[in-house]
Amino acid sequence: MNLVIDVGNTTVKAGIFEGENLVLKGEFATQSRKEVDEWGILICSWVGKFIRGRIKKVVLASVVPSVSNSLKVGIEKYLRLSPIEVIPEKVEIPLLYDDPKQLGADRIANAIALIKLYKLPAIAVDFGTATTFDVVSQKGEYLGGVIAPGVMTFLESLPRRTERLFSVEFKKPNRVIGTNTTDNLISGIFYSCLGAVKEIIRGIKGELGKEVRVIATGGLVDLIKDECDEIDEVNPILTLQGLNFIGENWI
Repeated sequence: MNLVIDVGNTTVKAGIFEGENLVLKGEFATQSRKEVDEWGILICSWVGKFIRGRIKKVVLASVVPSVSNSLKVGIEKYLRLSPIEVIPEKVEIPLLYDDPKQLGADRIANAIALIKLYKLPAIAVDFGTATTFDVVSQKGEYLGGVIAPGVMTFLESLPRRTERLFSVEFKKPNRVIGTNTTDNLISGIFYSCLGAVKEIIRGIKGELGKEVRVIATGGLVDLIKDECDEIDEVNPILTLQGLNFIGENWI
């Protein structure tokens, strides 16, 4: 069994795989001040005593070093396993990125999941704190991608930068033209996010000049998938699958 952990800016997502089958999935709030023992006890409690002894590898991807450092030590202390940290040098796929060291481990995992699971070329769209687009060529090369503001960034930016605007729920509005400030905000934020995703996907496809499969993932994908015809499939565990493939095949 492999324990895989994806440390994001908002949530820590974890999964336990037996072969390619996900047998346990969990999410925890990303808290930079959580101590080593807190992380160790939390993970052990979630894993459970019956599974704990069957875990052979731990694969860790993180974009939040202040969290992953204490999490890593907690795992070593409580599970007696040294996590394998995903870094570009350990991944055996061509990363056609100017400086691969700048590439987030979660994005590498998404690219690997595309290569293992889908017909190429393909795009992974990950709806997180940022919305990321990662492109894999027909030859299995990581070509690069796009980083755009995520849904939560849109929601939080206007209230933070203006005196009279406020937070609203992210949802599809009943109509584009709102007749009050709340509906104006809901419409503006929803269609700004949707329009950006559509245009970025179209732009990528135009540059590749061929049919491209688009796989969406991330915690907020369900809020936008039905309105975006450019998305071919939603895979909520894409990143975790990529980390599992790394643990099984490339490290």
